[in-house]
Amino acid sequence: MSGTVDVELLVVPGCPGEAATRDLVRAVLDGSGLSEVGIRTTVIVGPDDAATHRFGGSPSVRINGVDPFPSQGAPTLACRLYRTATGLSSIPDPEPIRALIAETTTRHH
Repeated sequence: MSGTVDVELLVVPGCPGEAATRDLVRAVLDGSGLSEVGIRTTVIVGPDDAATHRFGGSPSVRINGVDPFPSQGAPTLACRLYRTATGLSSIPDPEPIRALIAETTTRHH
């Protein structure tokens, strides 16, 4: 199954939400029976890099190239804030990540 799920964490250097977001994604993968799937990190280092990766802020998660939290704005090197049930946070809500992983693995069976 690991061949069907590509997980990427995009961050700017020194992102304060990087470790917690990686832990959250790891927990979602493990809880989805995908403990063998790795999390690839891509460091975004400048405006050209941000534009190339359609980077919506740090940290960003992509599952098979899809951001479960699509950004409407222009590419940015800023920290990203997510709307959660408890307010704005630098760490995303796990549910959209879990749903996208489930959808991705279902499509590939």
